[in-house]
Amino acid sequence: MKKKIIGLLIVATMMIGILAACGTKSGTGEKEQENMTETKEEQTAQEQQKDTVEDDNTIIVGTEAGFAPYEYMEGNEVVGIDMDIAQAIADSMGKELIIKNMDFDGALMAVQNGNVDFVAAGVSVNEERKKVMDFSIDYVDSTEVVVVNKENPTVSSVDDLDGKIIGVQQGNIADFYVEENIEAKDIKRYTKFAQAAQDLMNGKIDCIVMDLYPAQELTSSNEQLTILDGELFEDRYAIAVQKGNQELLDQINKVIEQLKEEGKIEEFTAKHTSK
Repeated sequence: MKKKIIGLLIVATMMIGILAACGTKSGTGEKEQENMTETKEEQTAQEQQKDTVEDDNTIIVGTEAGFAPYEYMEGNEVVGIDMDIAQAIADSMGKELIIKNMDFDGALMAVQNGNVDFVAAGVSVNEERKKVMDFSIDYVDSTEVVVVNKENPTVSSVDDLDGKIIGVQQGNIADFYVEENIEAKDIKRYTKFAQAAQDLMNGKIDCIVMDLYPAQELTSSNEQLTILDGELFEDRYAIAVQKGNQELLDQINKVIEQLKEEGKIEEFTAKHTSK
């Protein structure tokens, strides 16, 4: 009987020790969890602070690098007239330029949403766009022309577009012009002019309406294509910023005015059209 009592006491003592140990472990775990949470929050705050510093030191331009000579790929780098202007804007502000290459429509949406600081992509100004974004002063005049398949031309002149299947860049001013002014059989909208050129050579469309400089680039690399004599209409390009961002707009306008006065935009144009 005595041994049985002693045995029960030993078991009870062990159970108390185990429960005490469990209690201590639970308490320590909660404390460690609190410390880990605090550390994670501190790290998140530090990362957010770092991102803010990086944002303060950078400026982001959205573009569509399929519109040479204004923006195009040279190896893995986006270059062009617009990118030289964008770099001048970044330099004047003492910031690092970050280029985001995307579809033309995507670039315009990105600046509206504040995902990029400005868009330089051969952007034309019209009343619809003015409702959702703000524009700089014009920095270049452009001429819109018609590109056809010279081996099998189905369009004879710039006045011969009614009833034709016309290729345009989606969201470009040529897209709006053709839709509003031409009785086209169909309008084929492309994100890349290279796709439109391929369809034109394959007889899937009758012509492409586009800016003169990109048209010259396109026809020089595709001997089957040619530019019709005459111009369809004239246009002007500007830089787009988020609606209400007057501070950035003023800085951009100042740079553009200076580039114009110094003849730099002509230099940029000559550099990228002589390649």
